[in-house]
Amino acid sequence: MSIFDDWNRMAKENRAKYPPGTRILLLGMDDPHHPVPPGTRGTVDHVDDGGNIHMKWDNGRTLSLCSDADSFRTLTAAELAEEQAQQENPTEDEGQDEGEAPVMSM
Repeated sequence: MSIFDDWNRMAKENRAKYPPGTRILLLGMDDPHHPVPPGTRGTVDHVDDGGNIHMKWDNGRTLSLCSDADSFRTLTAAELAEEQAQQENPTEDEGQDEGEAPVMSM
């Protein structure tokens, strides 16, 4: 079996397990230079032909996951319900004060 067969198998498995829109919680990332912080949540954008899981992280990052190197899990039904409730009923602390300009950072 070649490495291309391994990538194809992993891509198929990851596409089945993590379709676009799947919510993920990062536990740890094997990236020594610019990892996404543990505890960050994100949404699966797509899985490429190498099996990498491309993410849209809630903190604005887009670094992909490697399922055999990074540690992560899908959000539970309770966590998804909690996120939905927060989106429907944001608290006052999460809102922006009137007249206050938005702040962007990298």
